[in-house]
Amino acid sequence: MVMLSDIESNPLLEICPSISNKTKYTRIPIIDLACPQDAKHLIVNACQDYGFFKVINHGVSPLLVSKLEKEAIFFFNMSQSEKDQHVPPNPLGYGKNKIGPNGDEGRVEYLLLSSSNFPTNGGVFSSLAKEYVEEVRKLGCSILELMAEGLEIEPKNVLSRMLSDDNADTVFRLNHYPPCVNLESEPGPNPDSYTNHRTMNRGRPTIGFGEHTDPQLITIARSNATSGLQICLADGTWVAVPHDDSSFFINVDDLLQVMTNGRFRSVKHRVVADSLKSRVSMIYFGGPPLMEKISPLDSLIEPGEESMYHEFTWFEYKSCTYKTRLADNRLSLFHK
Repeated sequence: MVMLSDIESNPLLEICPSISNKTKYTRIPIIDLACPQDAKHLIVNACQDYGFFKVINHGVSPLLVSKLEKEAIFFFNMSQSEKDQHVPPNPLGYGKNKIGPNGDEGRVEYLLLSSSNFPTNGGVFSSLAKEYVEEVRKLGCSILELMAEGLEIEPKNVLSRMLSDDNADTVFRLNHYPPCVNLESEPGPNPDSYTNHRTMNRGRPTIGFGEHTDPQLITIARSNATSGLQICLADGTWVAVPHDDSSFFINVDDLLQVMTNGRFRSVKHRVVADSLKSRVSMIYFGGPPLMEKISPLDSLIEPGEESMYHEFTWFEYKSCTYKTRLADNRLSLFHK
């Protein structure tokens, strides 16, 4: 397991400021994909301890990432009337402040797109987005195969086949969080006891995206050089994740928690708006085909251990997410 005391001896751990007083620091695992023999074991440890890790030497072109981010910024910098003419949310498309159909709100505007359909602001964006999603999908498959190797389950593609399937239900999301300078006057929910050098003594910061877990199998995210992402540890401590615009951050999602029978933890996370700088993030949500049956893998259930979840299809679980709010524990509906 990754221990908090390992920081002095292990350079592949990253100090993150704690948001509560329960612990002073936590360390986010950094996985070097150039060393797969080590990575497969470190990934399993990170998924068990945090449900979250960062990957370096990931193989995705920095030039591609930079070009797509510039196109995203160009889109979000258009006038509101121009943005409203492009792909209104239903549920995919452009949206602002409202997150989902059940009353959740945040200081965010976004493009939520099917990975096979990018009807936005022109051919350049569409071409770049398709190329980016394909590269990140390959990265996701590689990570899932390393997970399978680390868990010593076969076949090697038992998890990755769901992303590589032609009918995989994946979504690409671009989020833009404008800076919130006058935090004391901002409406909306507030995180507990969070301060940093920009927000101290200026009131509570504004939630850009409220706490939640992702319902899919795996999430692959990156952002520009602006902080704001926070994850929740198993003991309820919230920690701020240092920004890194050259790496990718990986979330264990709900389906992966089910398939590992709770061995991996679907990470609860949220985003706080920065007081001075805007934040742009690009997120790939890797989901299986809609009718894929999801249940704990037999090879991961120890002798005498019970399956923790009822079997369901991704379509059933996805439908459930549209009926719940961000912070709801959707998996509780499928616990045995």
